[in-house]
Amino acid sequence: MPRRSKKQKLPIEQRPVSISVASHLTGVESHTLRYWEREFSEFLRPIRSAGGQRRYRPEDIEVIREIKRLLKEEMYTVAGAKRKLREKFGTPPSSAQQGNNGAHPTRARGRRKEGTRR
Repeated sequence: MPRRSKKQKLPIEQRPVSISVASHLTGVESHTLRYWEREFSEFLRPIRSAGGQRRYRPEDIEVIREIKRLLKEEMYTVAGAKRKLREKFGTPPSSAQQGNNGAHPTRARGRRKEGTRR
């Protein structure tokens, strides 16, 4: 029976990788990557597999390395790092983040209706 030839895989630097591999490549903990994905959502958007797993592309790895450099080596705040990333990658600020500096909207506080519980 003839042997099937294996498909040649792209080098790991050129294909989407899991969060654990991205963590290993960049030296950033996986929980930190998930946090940065929320905080820097306009720059860092890994693709999702059919099962919902994050797959980081080479451009995502580049953004992670830049975020790490800004936050850890140059000691920028998250807001300052976002400004620098906008300058570098040219992404305009979203209107949702301009008004409240990216914070979550507050719930309207007031008296509860009679008979309702929280």
